Amino acid sequence: MDPPPPPPPPAIAREAWEGCSVLLDINDGDRLAFFRLTPAATVKIANKTCSLQPLVGRPFGSLFSVGADGLVPCAAADAPSRDDTMQDGAYGQVQDETRDNRSLVDNNTAQNLSCDDIEAMKRDGTTGDAIVEALIANSSTFGKKTAFSQEKYKLKKQKKYAPKVLLRRPSARRYMRVDTLSLLLSMANIGAYSDVLVVDMVGGLIAGAVAERLGGTGYVCSTYVGSVPSSIDIIRMYNLSSDMIGRIVQMPLSDLCSMQSSGNTPSVLNGSAEGEVVEPVVIQDEDAQAVDTAVSDEKAQLSTEQPTDMEVLKPSLDVQYENSSLDCKGSDGDSIASKSKHGKAPSPEKMKYWNEHGFSSLIVAAPGHEVESLVADLLPLLSSSAPFAIYHQYLEPLAKCMHSLQVSKRAIGLQLSEPWLREYQVLPSRTHPHMQMNAFGGYILSGTRIQCEQASHQ
Repeated sequence: MDPPPPPPPPAIAREAWEGCSVLLDINDGDRLAFFRLTPAATVKIANKTCSLQPLVGRPFGSLFSVGADGLVPCAAADAPSRDDTMQDGAYGQVQDETRDNRSLVDNNTAQNLSCDDIEAMKRDGTTGDAIVEALIANSSTFGKKTAFSQEKYKLKKQKKYAPKVLLRRPSARRYMRVDTLSLLLSMANIGAYSDVLVVDMVGGLIAGAVAERLGGTGYVCSTYVGSVPSSIDIIRMYNLSSDMIGRIVQMPLSDLCSMQSSGNTPSVLNGSAEGEVVEPVVIQDEDAQAVDTAVSDEKAQLSTEQPTDMEVLKPSLDVQYENSSLDCKGSDGDSIASKSKHGKAPSPEKMKYWNEHGFSSLIVAAPGHEVESLVADLLPLLSSSAPFAIYHQYLEPLAKCMHSLQVSKRAIGLQLSEPWLREYQVLPSRTHPHMQMNAFGGYILSGTRIQCEQASHQ
């Protein structure tokens, strides 16, 4: 009788639930904030504090406006994207546009509404959209502006008087850009039913991304140098199911190397019994309710002033969360922490399998360690023809490691690459690259591991 087919991978939740982590995009990227949807969670937008309870049960990608009673879901017809708004207002006038802004002078006399009038409208309960329309109607120069300038004026006033909040899936980036993380997963050939060896010194970003890519199949072995395990606490922000989290194990590199050299599978790892959770070093703060990052509109991904604990696209050493445990509920409504915890030791059977067959992939992201010696210890743990990808923020350590691998003939297909990313604005008659970009994404060394005996025959 044929064995039963493996169960399908757990579906990723499409809606936010109470206890999950979310990313709030306020005013089209002006401000990005991580929050845990607890009953007492709030967000401050301008001078108004809003509860996050309206986000529970709403699908990711929903748009909210700030009303008198807090966050109010926007209807599909009332929530056009920025590109659609610009196209509807400017398309069709591009060819016959004869107006320009040469005669306009910014002397603060074009607006007939005073600050007192605007404050009176707010006290009367006037919506933000109505205030924006009133500002347009009382502007003496709005009709003289070009269609493009009119749309920019509307967008500027909307951000001030009618802010919008977009509910997004958590997208944690720490030490590296999103394109760098994508390249690491691709170059290491991460796929279903893979056994991936990970050296994650960036808070759990790599281990969580690999576990999400595996979809509840295979294993992620997060190894570390020394006796103190590295913190992978950022995995809590991925909203992974219990099956995915149960596939993440931790084991010191010294035990892996000794197991590989001796051929014996230790029954006790680092002084703890099999299956016992190895507690990582976590910086806790019970008073922290959100990881809030303010990003200016013109200096997105370039700003060096980050007033909070997690910085976007900039190295940070501590991440603070509201709760110190993985006690949140998955898409099936069951508690993740009660079923499985990340960081447990692998079973002896799995360790014996890895000792005989090796790992299928390797990803290294250890900016604080010497790359050449670390890779020399890790490569023998891989199976033949296993791909690997190594990230570092500097080029020289990877160049030395690449030269060492070439001389020792332990890897082929070595490639040292630098990720490059630039966003483009795509609008009618105004398609061009953004004027500002993040110029640094680190470096990646990739290749395929081979046995020395094979290399000598070649």
